[in-house]
Amino acid sequence: MSTLATKLREGLPDEAVLTDPDITASYAHDMASFCPAGTPAVVVLPRDVEQVRHVMRTATELRVPVVPQGARSGLSGAANATDGCVVLSLLRMDNIVEIDPVNRFAVVEPGVINADLAKAVAAHGLAYPPDPSSWEQCTIGGNIGTGSGGLCCVKYGVTAEYVLGLDVVLADGRLLRTGRRTAKGVAGYDLTRLFVGSEGTLGVVVGAVLALKPAPPPRLVLAAEFGSATAAGEAVARIMAEGHTPSLLELMDTTTIAAVNRLTRMGLPESTRALLLAAFDTADPAADLAAVGELCRDTGATEVVPAADDAESEMLLAARRSSLSALEAVKGTTMIDDVCVPRSRLAELLDGVEAIADRHRLTIGVVAHAGDGNTHPTVCFDSSDPDESGRARASFDEIMALGLELGGTITGEHGVGVLKREWLARELGPDSLELQRGIRRVFDPLGILNPGKVL
Repeated sequence: MSTLATKLREGLPDEAVLTDPDITASYAHDMASFCPAGTPAVVVLPRDVEQVRHVMRTATELRVPVVPQGARSGLSGAANATDGCVVLSLLRMDNIVEIDPVNRFAVVEPGVINADLAKAVAAHGLAYPPDPSSWEQCTIGGNIGTGSGGLCCVKYGVTAEYVLGLDVVLADGRLLRTGRRTAKGVAGYDLTRLFVGSEGTLGVVVGAVLALKPAPPPRLVLAAEFGSATAAGEAVARIMAEGHTPSLLELMDTTTIAAVNRLTRMGLPESTRALLLAAFDTADPAADLAAVGELCRDTGATEVVPAADDAESEMLLAARRSSLSALEAVKGTTMIDDVCVPRSRLAELLDGVEAIADRHRLTIGVVAHAGDGNTHPTVCFDSSDPDESGRARASFDEIMALGLELGGTITGEHGVGVLKREWLARELGPDSLELQRGIRRVFDPLGILNPGKVL
């Protein structure tokens, strides 16, 4: 380790190279449960691209693994350290380099917080739509690494659709530029899209050109209560089938509603089995909410309440954003799934999760980006109880299997990391897995970039 630290300090200031075990241990893992984490040899905090290149050249020379990290808010173990690795934290590379209102793009470093970028571009009348629930904490680099989504992806799409180009430091220290700054471009293979969602296994993202949109009008939100998951799922299907374009279509089950009430005292209706939140940011959002409200009533909603103004809308969205924190407070530990199914199978997934919870005698709350079928079943358990922890892990695996059975995928936006490696192999099959491993070897022949993750 002394040789490693010495060589790293040749291209980094002393304060950017951390070796104190008590400090480096705090960088060992992200927010995922049931994911092993090793002990890093050193943590580095570079401030510019040349410093990152020095780290990767040193790691290649010494054959040391490197684990890139953002805010460590991930939920799959992708940022977890391996024994003896260099943790490469990109948090200090947090500059918004450029905002171009004419060409509608922003150039940013990987450590920029999602919410900070949103506020900066809003000053120019623009918007960066991807908005994960952790948007006030997570970084753009982490969003790119996991291919994250967010509450508004039903209308505006996910991170991959906004990444025009990337600056990437490869395993051997070379700097690769991909993509473009133009609105269109199809020159060569789409390496930019390849890096999005690669979880730091192909290279280290050190810069990004991100597409922006004109800022939408203020949105209004509607809340609809349903007596069953089937009725709520039917409402989602009708809303989408009849051509509506909500900017947000979110679902919270009764377990989640009760947890949010305990945490926030918001007074959400606990008698309902499912609460559907729909938002519109169109020219006439009230008219769109009225039409969707009628659809909800037709499919069995027991109560439909449109927000009267921005304040009521933001209160309802605050309830949805607080749901994961609220579920974590139930037992102290959560295991958050990320199964995405076709919208038409959403109700089956919800009913199946409820049956799994009953079978394993567990509390499992479900929140969902209902508009695109991406569900987050959240298993609440006491990590100090071995029996309950075992049941939690078993329930997680059953939910994953259910998602695949319904024609879905094991992850819609959280990524694979350590948590879902086995399940990725089941979803992809041997031929696809072999090809993807071959791609990884092209970019990282020594296998030093985030080993043990994804594939």
